[in-house]
Amino acid sequence: MRAHILVCFLTYILWTTLAHFYQRVSVEEERRRELAELRLVDVVLPTDAVIEIRTRCVARPSEHQRIFLDKLGLKLPTKIISEQM
Repeated sequence: MRAHILVCFLTYILWTTLAHFYQRVSVEEERRRELAELRLVDVVLPTDAVIEIRTRCVARPSEHQRIFLDKLGLKLPTKIISEQM
């Protein structure tokens, strides 16, 4: 039960923070939805050995998304590094 409350609280904080970002740059609703189109891409490279080389990357944003991210002052990472995928 406590974990559920924590997740709900963190979601509320994230939602509120994003709302403040949107208000700061006066962005209309349809532009906000464009951020939902950003995607992560898993790149898997097979090798001669049994293992696979895996990396997770952020897909290149469209021109409109890039302008929107610039207005918000946000920069997407080019590669996401994780301990285990």
